[in-house]
Amino acid sequence: RPPAPPARPAAVASDGGDEPGATPGPAAYAAMQRGDAGRQPLSRVAQVMSRQVWTLPQDATLVQAWRQLAEHGIGQAPVLDGRGVLVGLLSRADLMHPGLVPTPDASPAAWRAFGARRVAEVMWTPVPSVQAEEDLRRVASALLQTGLPGLPVVDEAGTVTGFVSRSDILRAVVADPPLDLWS
Repeated sequence: RPPAPPARPAAVASDGGDEPGATPGPAAYAAMQRGDAGRQPLSRVAQVMSRQVWTLPQDATLVQAWRQLAEHGIGQAPVLDGRGVLVGLLSRADLMHPGLVPTPDASPAAWRAFGARRVAEVMWTPVPSVQAEEDLRRVASALLQTGLPGLPVVDEAGTVTGFVSRSDILRAVVADPPLDLWS
């Protein structure tokens, strides 16, 4: 099993402004204004990426992939070949693509055939990857341009060491240190 993910910084507390549509109170603004001598701007993927990564083998069936994604509560996973090399990315959205899924009134045989298809047939490939020291702004831009939910993080040997998602970047922007991402 992969190691536990690193602790995330605590979010800045507000004084009753956590309800949807509510305005944060003065305490929230004051907390954001206080300087923290140890705080550094977020600029590298390593500062926000998830280090716990669940991968899928390219020869897994779609049923197996769906179960793995659901079991681990993730929306996407890097896909590896038999040698452990990154070859693609599979998301729940890929599994539910209208041209892929049989219609609700399809025969049980059609549903079995769908579930027996291999991940390699429907994964996003080639999939870009990033290294931990990559500039976070470039990665955010790549995610916007490609529409991908995230990117695998690889080391110099090409081994998957993490995953950086849009959610990881948003979580970092709203957590303490606040909005130093773009400074």
